[in-house]
Amino acid sequence: MKICIVGTGYVGLVTGACLADFGIEVVGVDKDAAKIAMLEDGEMPIYEPGLKTLVQKNVDEGRLSFSTDLGTVIEDSTAIFIAVGTPPLPDGSTDLRFIREVATSISQHLNSYKVIVTKSTVPIGTGSLITTIVQEGSDGDHNFAVVSNPEFLREGSAIQDFQRPDRVVIGTDDPKALETMLDIYSPLRVAGVPFVTTNVESAELIKYASNSFLATKISFINEVAELCERSGADVEVVALGMGLDHRIGSEFLRPGPGFGGSCFPKDTSAMASIARDRGLRFRIVESVLEVNEHARTRMLDKIVESFGTLEGKRVAVLGLTFKPDTDDIRESPAISIIEGMLKLGPEIRAYDPVANEKCRPLLPDIVFCDSAYEAARDADGLVIMTEWNQFRKLDRETLRSLMKQPLIVDLRNIYEPLDMARAGFRYVSVGRATVGPEA
Repeated sequence: MKICIVGTGYVGLVTGACLADFGIEVVGVDKDAAKIAMLEDGEMPIYEPGLKTLVQKNVDEGRLSFSTDLGTVIEDSTAIFIAVGTPPLPDGSTDLRFIREVATSISQHLNSYKVIVTKSTVPIGTGSLITTIVQEGSDGDHNFAVVSNPEFLREGSAIQDFQRPDRVVIGTDDPKALETMLDIYSPLRVAGVPFVTTNVESAELIKYASNSFLATKISFINEVAELCERSGADVEVVALGMGLDHRIGSEFLRPGPGFGGSCFPKDTSAMASIARDRGLRFRIVESVLEVNEHARTRMLDKIVESFGTLEGKRVAVLGLTFKPDTDDIRESPAISIIEGMLKLGPEIRAYDPVANEKCRPLLPDIVFCDSAYEAARDADGLVIMTEWNQFRKLDRETLRSLMKQPLIVDLRNIYEPLDMARAGFRYVSVGRATVGPEA
């Protein structure tokens, strides 16, 4: 069997490398010739732990290759996985132009039975849209089936998520397509991974419903954190007490500056749009989006209050990505908060382990540093935006000796307040009491 992966972005590249590691011949296709050249040279267009090694292994063993010739690869493949971008439109709905382009290309090169798999996150009805485009654009001599197979990859642990997933969702009404998909994923079936087989529409909705629910947990705990600050409670203890209830669970109960990245903001907006298109209001999801915007504003207010004023102050910022172990800065709370800070007149010196270069065009008015300690030099305070592991064990004596004022505003709660107070810092966190000098 030969598989075509259309799109070599985050989802497509991880999917292609992992399927090749299952022993399948995979060709990753992209119209971006520079990206394909980079991959053929062994360079990765994205940062994901372990991905470069996995890609190189399967290239070396002849199972994974890359091409810009979509038509030829479609003709040679049994299954075509669509993993192109589905960006949001201004009204929150999903832009499907890349999906349409791929479907049109498939229709023009349909030379035998094909299984067309949507790996991209797409709204309900996209499977029907692809079916219509392929039917209308082909000569009708060959059958095909459209399958929804949503991805559930977390940036920073995507390879593990693909190889040991919580579940695999396959949406199709075509028995032959289902057989093909079960064959592709046979290593996971042998490993006992649960499979959810359903129709295309249900599979398409599972992804949006899942991400919207997780985003709801994040917004919920951020509202709890604000209540804790006004009532003397500790959000970390409250979250622990909640999470020990197996019906709730501890995942996604971490307070902070709100969710970001390529999935949660886009998918929650799309979920609300999908409901509107069907004459409904998804009030919970609309509130989740509102709370998430408020979380960023609240963090900016917290920073200003902690510094007294930002005018003329030097602020050290640690972390620019929306989460650790990725270089993804899409919808990163750090970026929007920094943009808000800059309007108030500080000098900002920032450090991120992997995203400095990506951020330079977006934030030309800040100074990018090569380490956390360089960023902290002569700072009037330090703001932790992203919970990279290397920020959890910073030498506090060194930090204090470098900083003009011993102030840390921790938007990710990576330190224990009393430990920071003992180290001589005024320590401001989320959903917990401020401690230290002048607290």
